[in-house]
Amino acid sequence: MRFSGAAHFHVLLPHPVVFLGCKNHGLRRKNGPCRPIPGGPSSFLMKVLVTGGAGFIGSHTTERLLSLGHEVAILDCFNDYYNPAIKRANVRAFQDKVQIFEDDLREAAAMDRVVAEAKPDAVIHLAARAGVRPSIEAPELYIDTNIKGTFYLLEAMRKHGCQRFVFASSSSVYGVNKKIPFAEEDPILQTISPYAMTKMTGEQICSNYAQLYAIRCVCLRFFTVYGPRQRPDLAISKFTRAILDGKPIDKYGEGHTRRDYTFISDIVDGIIGALNFNGDPLCSIYNLGGSQNVSLNEMIAAIEQAVGKQAIINQMSEQPGDVPLTSADVTKAMRDLNFKPTTHIDQGIPKFVEWFLQMRAEGAVL
Repeated sequence: MRFSGAAHFHVLLPHPVVFLGCKNHGLRRKNGPCRPIPGGPSSFLMKVLVTGGAGFIGSHTTERLLSLGHEVAILDCFNDYYNPAIKRANVRAFQDKVQIFEDDLREAAAMDRVVAEAKPDAVIHLAARAGVRPSIEAPELYIDTNIKGTFYLLEAMRKHGCQRFVFASSSSVYGVNKKIPFAEEDPILQTISPYAMTKMTGEQICSNYAQLYAIRCVCLRFFTVYGPRQRPDLAISKFTRAILDGKPIDKYGEGHTRRDYTFISDIVDGIIGALNFNGDPLCSIYNLGGSQNVSLNEMIAAIEQAVGKQAIINQMSEQPGDVPLTSADVTKAMRDLNFKPTTHIDQGIPKFVEWFLQMRAEGAVL
């Protein structure tokens, strides 16, 4: 049953609330009456579709949504970009609690069917082809997945009346930004990789659908997310594996490149804040970063400390498409999304290594 913004009803609650639903931000009820989140922010429980829900960020987001009492459906194609068994393991703990759609973003008809069947109040769009270097080798695949896939998803939402969208963008859109830290209002004149280009285009698609069809869109520029379940192709995972196995790690450049590393639980805090956001404008952009600038050399040293072994370094030249530094100004996210990153890399790396060792003990190929 759906109530439009023009409907009249009376709800007695102990404090003011904001109704989070689809049409005109009205109250939406599916399986019984809508309920405020116990002890949580002023919002109502929703049916949320999480794309990429079996992946690194997606599985953590799904667990948090379930813990808050939301109903969740996930969309994931379980492709072979990395070992699909890792994704199967990610969802094992909650697979009986969610609706799972194994479909591909690149298929418009499939996106239409998923949104029609899931009937979500909101979509958190985390699915994408990731990685700067692979995007240089296969740009068309990134365009098809990240640009067309986002368009197909938003078009399905428009058609079926879902009007709340959280989009995973990337700090890569800033390119070689000379102003530090990076702020959402900084002019972005050019990107330096196909991956970054697809994320910038995704933000523009969101802007279109917000303006033309009143779909509330919150675009989140993630800054180097890490933690348990992160993809095996990411640097922290690759370096941990190599150091444990006594193999050399490829270090590109002199190790002076710096990243704003953000622990996964902090990122999920920001995603939940974005899901509940009801302010202006209808399409908003936020940085989600850890507010800590760490060099490549410092990151390697943190892994060595957590693993208890020294790294064997294979010195490499700088890679095209890599940005020399990322640094997030999160003032806006702190104000609007109640975003407060708390995990320093010296705390986060040991948590990742602990998970990595546990997965290996269970026989996982990481």
